[in-house]
Amino acid sequence: MQTQKFSTLIGSGLLLLATLSATGCQMDVGGQTLPSPWWLTDDPQYYAPSSEFKLQREADALREQQANHISEPQP
Repeated sequence: MQTQKFSTLIGSGLLLLATLSATGCQMDVGGQTLPSPWWLTDDPQYYAPSSEFKLQREADALREQQANHISEPQP
């Protein structure tokens, strides 16, 4: 009886170990969750490079408006 319980306990432990090793240990690295069972088939996220200054169009419009606003000196 005790041998059967021991065998069941060992079998359950091995099954738990196999389940945990099959699912992977997930960790967050650089915004990606790696490794997981689907990390090879998951498409990476790509962010296109852009200017550091977020309001570049607004700054250009203000410069253009200021350049148009400057008057010519009177003779």
